[in-house]
Amino acid sequence: MRLPFTHQQFLDVFGAFNTAWWPAGLALWLLSALAVVALARGRVPPRLLFALLALHWAWSGAAYHLGYFATINPVARVFGALFLVQAALFLWVGVSRQPPPFTWGRAPRQWLSVALAVYALAYPLLVLANGLRWPRMPVSGVPCPTTLFTIGLLLALEPRRHRELAAIPILWALVGGSAAVVLGMVPDLALFAGAICLVTYVTLPRLLDGRAA
Repeated sequence: MRLPFTHQQFLDVFGAFNTAWWPAGLALWLLSALAVVALARGRVPPRLLFALLALHWAWSGAAYHLGYFATINPVARVFGALFLVQAALFLWVGVSRQPPPFTWGRAPRQWLSVALAVYALAYPLLVLANGLRWPRMPVSGVPCPTTLFTIGLLLALEPRRHRELAAIPILWALVGGSAAVVLGMVPDLALFAGAICLVTYVTLPRLLDGRAA
């Protein structure tokens, strides 16, 4: 896989983005952490989680892809548009009369949901452990941790409703995971695992629900 930018250019984009917008990234991380705690306690309305996911995808699409990444990668304009479409899908489902609930329990997919959500929250620390330093590093509010967090929450949804929500996250997990191999972004390799989990859950939901297919 050949990329239209260098590793240094990639990190420079994060440096510029984080320097300008770090309060927004911190706010998204805090909101996400609060949502995970509330979900663990079973005290979060589905509409709030859909709104949070829409915010993540809209911010990653508009601010990061269109505002910064497009300066070194022309295809980022397509990525930005797809991220905005995903944000609109989350808003559409979230304002429906009865949005599906997010639940955590003892099913395999719910344990995977917890693991991916926590992994997404720990993402900044994992990136630091990978050898990168602030501000030239990906943190909350950019595409890969956003996708990991999203896949985690989608695994907490009832499987037979709104499968269309999975398509773009799976696509970006494959794109971002492939780029991670080239760029040496080890924390992003979890995107492949997330994609496998979500594809399995969408196509064979009983398998990850702990029941025979």
